[in-house]
Amino acid sequence: MGKESLIGKGLWDSYSEKVRKRMNNPTHFGSFTEKDASLRNLKLVDVLHGSEACGDAVELFLLVEENTGKITDAKFKSYGCGTAIAAADIMTELCIGKTVDEAIKITNLDVEAALRDNPDVPAVPGQKMHCSVMAYDVIKKAVASYKGVDIKTYEEAEIVCHCGRITRKTIEDAIRAKGLTTVEQIMEETGAGSYCGSCIKPGGHEPKNVYLTDILEEILKPVKSEKSGPAAEKKFESMTVPQKLKALEKVLDEAVRPSLAADSGGVEIMDIDGDTVFIQYLGACAGCASSGRGTLDFIQATLRDRLSASIIVSPYRD
Repeated sequence: MGKESLIGKGLWDSYSEKVRKRMNNPTHFGSFTEKDASLRNLKLVDVLHGSEACGDAVELFLLVEENTGKITDAKFKSYGCGTAIAAADIMTELCIGKTVDEAIKITNLDVEAALRDNPDVPAVPGQKMHCSVMAYDVIKKAVASYKGVDIKTYEEAEIVCHCGRITRKTIEDAIRAKGLTTVEQIMEETGAGSYCGSCIKPGGHEPKNVYLTDILEEILKPVKSEKSGPAAEKKFESMTVPQKLKALEKVLDEAVRPSLAADSGGVEIMDIDGDTVFIQYLGACAGCASSGRGTLDFIQATLRDRLSASIIVSPYRD
């Protein structure tokens, strides 16, 4: 069965032609044995790497000239989705002909770029970018195995957005230099979080050591402390409607809309009556079944945590 029969038409159209072809007919699918390596007087490297994000796994087989470190041939087996197969196939192709030291420099961005039909058009939807990350990780594991070293030897500076290879330092520098105050601004300025969205805040498809919300809060906390105090605080209940609207919009921009935007959705405040906030869903959220109770509870819990425990969020009815 072709992969296109398993993927919705709208989503299928967002994959490049190269990805579609390699999903169904990977060029380098297969394996090597120790006997194969011995007959060609080469060293076999065989590693298996799995992704906690989606349960996929890739097994990479490299045949390496020991005196030069050159990868003369490579094959793979993939256990997972079509995007993982396509990413693993092109990653394997990129390795052939390179030395192991050159192969370790191949990143997931190189893998995704090689799958593009048009240099300016992404090869896969943002939420599938993590499949190319898995292809990058299996290269590191293979080279570490070949050289007999710990894979941590090849770990880079702390990466927050693995899809875009965006480091914590890049994000922190952008927040300070540009005076960023919201996650949306970080996403626009650095690109972090604009792929699969799992690095924005806890609750995404893949757990992270640190999230954009954590970094933003850590940097802004000293600023907020300076501005805090009895004179600077005003209870939500005692605010005027315009003040409530401003406070609500700020929380939505910082803690709610980025998560909804990752799934092409959004939310808009339609009315405020006392402590009751009437909202309307936008984009994908408007037609999503989960926008009923689950998303509503998430928005209400966030507003209560940030502003007032008395806030009630209700769907807007014409």
